[in-house]
Amino acid sequence: MKNVIVAGSGAGGATVARELAFSGINVTLLEKGSSILTENAHQCYDNVDAGVELLKTTCLGGTTLVTAGNAVRTCQDELRSLGIDLENEFQELENELNVGPLPDSHFGEGTLKIMDAASTIGLSMDKMPKFINSHKCIPCGKCSFGCPRNAKWSSLNYLNEAKNFGAEIIENSPVTKIVTTDGEISGVISHDQKYMADIVILCAGAIETPRLLRTAGLVAGEQLFVDTFVTVGGILQDINFHKEVAMNALYKGDGFILSPHYSGLINSRMRKSGFHEKDILGLMVKIKDETSGCVKDKKVIKNNTPRDMGLIAEGSSLAGTILTEAGVDPSSLVSTPSRGAHPGGTAAIGEVVDDNLETEIDGLFVCDASVLPSAPGAPPVLTILSLAKRLGKYISTNFS
Repeated sequence: MKNVIVAGSGAGGATVARELAFSGINVTLLEKGSSILTENAHQCYDNVDAGVELLKTTCLGGTTLVTAGNAVRTCQDELRSLGIDLENEFQELENELNVGPLPDSHFGEGTLKIMDAASTIGLSMDKMPKFINSHKCIPCGKCSFGCPRNAKWSSLNYLNEAKNFGAEIIENSPVTKIVTTDGEISGVISHDQKYMADIVILCAGAIETPRLLRTAGLVAGEQLFVDTFVTVGGILQDINFHKEVAMNALYKGDGFILSPHYSGLINSRMRKSGFHEKDILGLMVKIKDETSGCVKDKKVIKNNTPRDMGLIAEGSSLAGTILTEAGVDPSSLVSTPSRGAHPGGTAAIGEVVDDNLETEIDGLFVCDASVLPSAPGAPPVLTILSLAKRLGKYISTNFS
């Protein structure tokens, strides 16, 4: 029976570990971080300064603990053009995770005002599909800090199932080197200990995965996107938007999306004027940025291109119009600095891996946002889950 090492416990790692363990394959998952109470996940933010701040989390379950629970299909057509049809996997996951919009009881006044304002100016803003259990969810605005009621799906759900199926999960064990023998994978190194494996699947994220690939002599990390975003916000007194479910609606523009979003960075600016978090209404502008960044061994570089800045400006202008229509004082409108939410593209399909997510080294696979060929411009979690489910099927069928 094949021995598989999975490096990383986020969306890709947890899913492929679960799929393989369920098929009876020996799986050992190595995670750099440690386990933590979900409600304390915000303590594990491990952001990177790369010209824009890149948001990521290091802990068991990875960044899935601090997502907003969004479950949109991304990159589906582009992946299909590369020979990867995820329709079945998307459907399986949407059914399994009960993906869909939250009930009306979970839409706060601020989000409803934004949706109504968008409609008034002729824009269609839909309810965001979520993998959130509405029976457990009591809106509190803490989605991006770690759900205190475990109402939101996270990788911990799949990690627990993988463990029940026989997978071994080892925390505080960063993979630091890929080991090969005669052009084939033979294992990995963590804490000077070699873990032997017939198959290695890198799911360490778009920053660490290319660095690991380079230890095996592969070229990776030369293209980086980050789904650059800003939050535009202003004053609407006593709206209490900060306690609402984050990103509960979605407008799809040309190259960007808008979604209701509260940011503490805006709150810190408003305090100087005597206003507080309860008085802020905001919209996130997230763009499909260009793959203009790169990951080096000791630093990450990602600056906004002129095209990126143009999309941010266009989206921010539209966000300001919607917020003003919703009742925000236009003179109070401000924007956060640009940040990056979803680093990816550093081991892209067709460049570093093939359509089965395998590198040129036999038995070495990648399954995280690194493999996405371009920026999704929207939360990619469901797409990564689908890629991981497909990879689990492929390995179970061809290597067991």
